[in-house]
Amino acid sequence: MKKALLSFVLLYMAFSHTFSQEKPLRILMIGAHPDDCDIKSGGTAALFAKMGHEVKFLSVTNGDAGHMEMGGGMLAKRRYAETQEVAKRLGIQYDVLDNHDGELLPTLEIRLDVIRKIREWGADVVISHRPNDYHPDHRYTGVLVQDAAFMVGVPNIAADTPPLRKNPVFLYYQDNFQKPNPFSPDIVIDITSVIDQKIYALDAHTSQFYEWLPWIGNETDVIPEGKEERVAWLKSKRALAPNPMVKKALEEWYGAEKAAQVKFAEAFEICEYGTRPTREDILRLFPMMGK
Repeated sequence: MKKALLSFVLLYMAFSHTFSQEKPLRILMIGAHPDDCDIKSGGTAALFAKMGHEVKFLSVTNGDAGHMEMGGGMLAKRRYAETQEVAKRLGIQYDVLDNHDGELLPTLEIRLDVIRKIREWGADVVISHRPNDYHPDHRYTGVLVQDAAFMVGVPNIAADTPPLRKNPVFLYYQDNFQKPNPFSPDIVIDITSVIDQKIYALDAHTSQFYEWLPWIGNETDVIPEGKEERVAWLKSKRALAPNPMVKKALEEWYGAEKAAQVKFAEAFEICEYGTRPTREDILRLFPMMGK
C-alpha cells in the first residue's frame, strides 16, 4: 500500500511539475532588411531556440535593392529563400514584409502591419533598430516599431487583430552611433558558445555577405573561393570582441570571472516606450544570462 501511494505521489509531482512550467517565451526581432536581425541578434536567437523558446525574425523590407547586378522581384525572391535557410540553421521562423528596399517610410499602413505582426506573435520581447542610424530603412524601422509600442494594446487600432493585454519589453540593437546619444548596453548576452552557429546562419545570405556587401565596401578581391574558407573569412569580419562598454556590462551581469571568458557578445538597450523591465524581469526574459 505504501509503495503504491509513493508511486502515486511521485507521478503526481511529475505531472504537476510538467504543467507548472512557464510557457515558452516569444521573442520578435525586427530588422529593416533580410539580414539585419541575423547580424544584430543571431547568437541570442540561437540561444533562445536551444532553450525551447520561440523566436521570429521579421524584415520590414524585401531587400529588392541590395545587389549590384540584380534587383526587383528576382532579388526579393532570392533573399526570401536565404531567410528561410537561416530559419532552418537557427531553429526559428523568418517573415518578410513586401516593402521596397531603400524606399521605406514610417507610414500608417506599415505601422499597422508591424502592430499586427507583434500581436500575432504574442511577443514578450521585441527588438529593433535605434532610430538614429546611417541607413534610412534602419531609422524608419526603428520609428515604426516605436510608434507601434503603445498601440499594440489599443483595441481600436488594427482592430482586425486582437490587442495584447501586456505590453512587451522593447529593446534596441547595438550600434556605434554617438549622436544625438550613444547606445547603452543595458542587457548583454554571452554568445561565445553559439558564435559558429551564428556565422553559419549569416553564411546563408550568399547574395549579401559574399556579393553585395563586399562590392559596396570595395572588398571583392578578398572573397575566398572555397566554402570553408568563405565561412572562416566571414567569421573574421562578423565575430568581433566586445567593446569596453559591453565588457563592463558583462561584468555587471555575469561577474568579473565569467565576463573575462566571454569572447563574443550581443548587447541591447531598453526602449522607454514599452514595459520597463526590472532586473528580475530581465533575468526571466533572458534566462541564458549569467550562465
